Formats: sequence, structure tokens, C-alpha cells
Amino acid sequence: MNMKARGAVLRIVGAAVGAGALTWAAVIGGVTGSSGTADIATKSIADEGPGYAIEDFAYPNADKILAEQKIKLKSGDGHILLAQCTGAPELMEVFSHQNEKICFRVTGDKGYLSLEIPAVFGIKGNAYSSQVNMTTGTEEKSFTVSKDSWTAVGETADEQGRDFMLLEIRTSK
Repeated sequence: MNMKARGAVLRIVGAAVGAGALTWAAVIGGVTGSSGTADIATKSIADEGPGYAIEDFAYPNADKILAEQKIKLKSGDGHILLAQCTGAPELMEVFSHQNEKICFRVTGDKGYLSLEIPAVFGIKGNAYSSQVNMTTGTEEKSFTVSKDSWTAVGETADEQGRDFMLLEIRTSK
């Protein structure tokens, strides 16, 4: 190897050794305890276990549904889903002065949905036992929805004919 090549190799090796020394000094300096000795703790990451996924049960695409259909769907267990109103007997139909008819498909043994639909006055039940919770002003009221038939709720079931907002739907087989 000629002198010029040997000098280049030595410069590269020297730079690498210097960079390694600086890195080592930074690592030791960052983990040095108050006594000045290295306090490097080793532990298995697997001992910590995986992180937790937190499900908030928020209704998928709720913002889009609110903007397009004026229906505020908050959260639920995934067993009561907004559906296209086709007249199918398995659908629950909610009637509102603001939205006309809104339909829900119910699946599973039981379901829960938190929502806000104003001015609800009637609900056609399906094969599930259903209960709805509604509010007018500060008063809350629950209604049992008849299976496979129409049930007067809210305004039509209120002696004073007040507007009620639908807040929750609960179903069970």
C-alpha cells in the first residue's frame, strides 16, 4: 500500500474511533448516577407487556352522518347500527319531526346506542325488546317499545305534547 492510501485509511479509522468514543461518552454521561458510576439497568421489554388499546365505543363516521343527515350518533356497543330504511321488518324505525324516518338494524343478543335525535314522536319496534330514554327540558323519561308494532313516545305520549329528544336505545332478545 502506498503512503497516500495508508494515510487515507488512517484518517478514516481515526475518525471512526473518535466518533465511537464520543458516542460512548454521551451514553455513559446520560446514564451516570449521582455517584459518577454508570447505572445502566437492563430489563426485558417483553416483561412490560403490550400497551393497552382503549376503545371509546364512538360511533364510526359520526361527524359525517351529523353533517349529511342531521343525526347525532355518539357511542354504542356496535349492535345497533344506522341503516337505510327499506321497510324490512327487522328494522327499528324512529319517527321525528326533524328527520322524518330513521332506521336502525339490531344484531346480537342485546344492543346499546347513545344518540341525539330531536322531536321524536313514534317508534316502530322489531323482534327485540326495546327501551328508549328521552328528555324534554330537564325531565327524562323512558318508554318501552312494543315488539313489531308502533309505540307512541315523546310528544305523542306526553299529556302536554312537548318535544322530546331521543338519547338512548337499548335492545335485548
